Amino acid sequence: MQAIHNVRLATMQGDGYGLIEQGLIVFNASGIQYAGEHLSHAEGGPDLSQVELLDGGGGLVTPGLIDCHTHLVWAGSRANEFAQRLHGASYADIAAQGGGIAATVAATRAASLEQIIALSQPRLEALMREGVTTIEIKSGYGLSYEHERKQLLAARALADSNPVSVVTTLLAAHALPPEYQQQPDAYIDLIVEQILPQIAAEGLADAVDAFCEKVGFTTVQTERVFAAAKALNLPVKLHAEQLSNQAGSQLAARYQALSCDHLEYLDEAGVAAMAASNTVAVLLPGAYYFLREQQLPPLALLREYQVPIALATDANPGTSPIFSLLLMLQMGATLFRLTPEECLRGVTVAAAQALGLHDRGQLKAGMRADLCWWDCADPATLSYQFGLQQLRGCWHQGQRR
Repeated sequence: MQAIHNVRLATMQGDGYGLIEQGLIVFNASGIQYAGEHLSHAEGGPDLSQVELLDGGGGLVTPGLIDCHTHLVWAGSRANEFAQRLHGASYADIAAQGGGIAATVAATRAASLEQIIALSQPRLEALMREGVTTIEIKSGYGLSYEHERKQLLAARALADSNPVSVVTTLLAAHALPPEYQQQPDAYIDLIVEQILPQIAAEGLADAVDAFCEKVGFTTVQTERVFAAAKALNLPVKLHAEQLSNQAGSQLAARYQALSCDHLEYLDEAGVAAMAASNTVAVLLPGAYYFLREQQLPPLALLREYQVPIALATDANPGTSPIFSLLLMLQMGATLFRLTPEECLRGVTVAAAQALGLHDRGQLKAGMRADLCWWDCADPATLSYQFGLQQLRGCWHQGQRR
């Protein structure tokens, strides 16, 4: 049994930080045993006689951070395209040269499983250094059974070799593979008849995602994927309303989606549908920043309808090559005008809900002992400053890493 005292606890209970001054948290591998005021045993506090006690030095303890939307496993680099765009090339120009997502698909298909794991490891380590204890990893750069499976196997391998929890998501409906150009319905046939059932049978996916957009898949095609996922008892989520309003969020809500992600062009009907289905809004300021977008997500409507708001890195090679969840806190505040409370909730309790996980994201008895100990007392500091090493300690399932 371990305990940390002389700290402020940001329990993330209630609507804000759920702060406890002069806090104490007691935990072991089976979970949090106590999180509250540092009372003596006689006053109703826990018995600390057999506990390894750590002095928190007046710092802050939060739940372990959760990155609930990443595309972490891929091969290849798109740095050359970044340079081309800055020299004036258009997206169409780059795509005509075999660039864009097609370049990542080609590189990922050419790479071995071991190569993809090796390439992804430092990306994961960067996130873990900032206190990430749970991460979602999507496929979507294989676009065939063999290569989507390879990506998901890489994600599972990362979980096996690192002190972090990984949630996997099948994103076969991300783009058209080269062999199915101009045949989107035939590719959807492949997904619902072969890729999805085979991946589900192997237990490699915890959820199913799709890209519903003019440059992606229609709502009709997306619904076919959702119906197939539902038949296999897999929850769904959706890349929705990023570049235009396709009413994908309303479709996702009808399927009780865990989350809708991006949402810059979300309208009130979509917000209302998400609120009714308890679907989380996952905002991705890294992609908004990298693409130099101008359309802000509808924060006022999301707040009015009390839709939970999560934040994530969207770590990917084309639109958000960013591996810092703490940077997303600052971007969420500065670009999207989120409050510091909303930012921290967005990578703890709301992010857990976006992944369908109810055993983490808050500090209270019975929850998993995923904890971060920070070298600051004010939780707003985590959104306010960036670049200093603020993490003093991190525990994953009760084990310090």
